[in-house]
Amino acid sequence: MSSTPTTPRPKVVVFGLGGTIAMTSGTGEGVSPTLSAHDLVNAVPGLASTGIDIKVVDFRRRPGASLTLTDITALATAAARELAAGAAGIVVTQGTDTIEETAYLLDLLHKRPEPVVVTGAMRNPTMAGADGPANLLAAIQTAASPAALDQGCLVVLADEIHAARWVAKTHSTNGATFRSPDTGPIGYVMEGDVRLLARVPYRLATPIPSQAERARVGLYTVSLDDDPTLLDAIGQHCDGFVVAGFGVGHVPEPLVQPLTTLAARIPVVLTSRTPAGPTLTRTYGFPGSERDLLTRGLIPAGWLHPYKARILLRTLLAAQAKPQDIAPAFAVAGNLDEPASWPWPTSTLTGDRTEETAAHA
Repeated sequence: MSSTPTTPRPKVVVFGLGGTIAMTSGTGEGVSPTLSAHDLVNAVPGLASTGIDIKVVDFRRRPGASLTLTDITALATAAARELAAGAAGIVVTQGTDTIEETAYLLDLLHKRPEPVVVTGAMRNPTMAGADGPANLLAAIQTAASPAALDQGCLVVLADEIHAARWVAKTHSTNGATFRSPDTGPIGYVMEGDVRLLARVPYRLATPIPSQAERARVGLYTVSLDDDPTLLDAIGQHCDGFVVAGFGVGHVPEPLVQPLTTLAARIPVVLTSRTPAGPTLTRTYGFPGSERDLLTRGLIPAGWLHPYKARILLRTLLAAQAKPQDIAPAFAVAGNLDEPASWPWPTSTLTGDRTEETAAHA
């Protein structure tokens, strides 16, 4: 009598980076990241009954505010090795302060179909109602689920699944802080199952940044009656620049000439400081309007918001992308152009899998 073949247990690799989820009271005042990734996994109730094998890597122990692009690039490389060795998915635990930026960077650097899932906590383990264990459990279940294939990097907190390219931290203390203002979550974790209600339309991947290259990219938020000397002071030290303008991409008239001068020297990307919605390209025509600024060489970011625009620009510059490829990259990343215009090999979703395509690489 033949035995029934058993389905292999999926393996998820958990990388711990620190953050509130790993913070406890030390000898001084306040909390700091002292728990290891093993401590976090061991504190999750119900994990043993999921049928998921867990490998734990204590990668960093830092607050989210102190993570660097070098840290995340090294993490992306280590995650790719684990996936190539057979892991079903990756979970990253970190501080929520920078999740919307680190997750987007991981999304750009991640070229495989398996999911990379980022999670954290708003209430540290010393507090009543700490949310870390529940978030970690939902993240592990998402990383092990075939439903999450080909979705790139995902952010999972409060049982909601968000695409890295759209998610934002919207409240400084509320446990339901993570939102995708333009789209909403793409799915939920319910009764231990991963349910996607939408899927990302396409995947984008950038070249891996050089570890020796550190591009200086400034982010300047425009405000009422702004002083152009402040912009000048920052811009002269930058290799690239992101300006977060009013509304659909407007700046005060005194900033027009400094931005024109800056755009003649380095890439300058125009975004909106408004939490949701895109920059426009051809509606307004007054000095300092989006149409005026684009004729002066600024690059429209479309639906890509300022923090993510800075991540993309810095990644491109650190990877020594050609100057003529930067505007097309933003056009696709900001949903202003078709994926075929992306300057590097990437993947376009077809059904449940991805097909590799090379645009004008």
